[in-house]
Order: sequence, then C-alpha cells, then structure tokens
Amino acid sequence: MSIELIATNAERHHEKEAAAYPTAPPHHVVSPDNQAPLLTNAWYSTSDLAACLRVDASTLRRWRTAQPPQGPPFITVSERVVMYSALDVEEWLRRRRTVPTKGLNGR
Repeated sequence: MSIELIATNAERHHEKEAAAYPTAPPHHVVSPDNQAPLLTNAWYSTSDLAACLRVDASTLRRWRTAQPPQGPPFITVSERVVMYSALDVEEWLRRRRTVPTKGLNGR
C-alpha cells in the first residue's frame, strides 16, 4: 500500500470521526466565568492519564479521595467517569517541576 493511499485513508477516517463527534458552537463551550473553553481541549480518562504519568490508576483514585484532594484537577462526569483536562494536567506538572540550579562552586 502506498504512502499516499495510507494518508488518504487516514484523512477519511479523521473526517468520519469529526462528523461523528461534532463540536458545539462556541457560545455553548465557554464556561460562565469566561475561562478557557473546556470541550475543545483534550481529555484523559483515569486509565489514560495513569499510563501517561506512568503510575497505577489506583494512585490517581487515591489522590482524588485524599483530604484535601491531591494530584491534577479533575471533573467527575458521573459516579464512574472521571476526566482530566490535558491543559490542567500540563499546568499541574509545570507547578511540580524542579529546575536544578548551579551550586556555589559552579557545578
């Protein structure tokens, strides 16, 4: 199969997928407090985020149920569905980032 044919098939797949999941009009996406649109961002399930962070899904569940809650911000969609915004996860990771500085001896 040629590269062009593969690319064409991939484009058709993405077009079908986009048609199956249409985006809401912008006025339905923006939250009331004028924060960034939520539905246009990428979202992770608990298992997806656990795989990305290389932790067990039970770790994310433990962070969510801790008092106070720990870990990245999350949205409880239903009793069994919890989602994490990719933007929130990135921001949470940036806040946890440690950048080593040179010591007094220059190393």
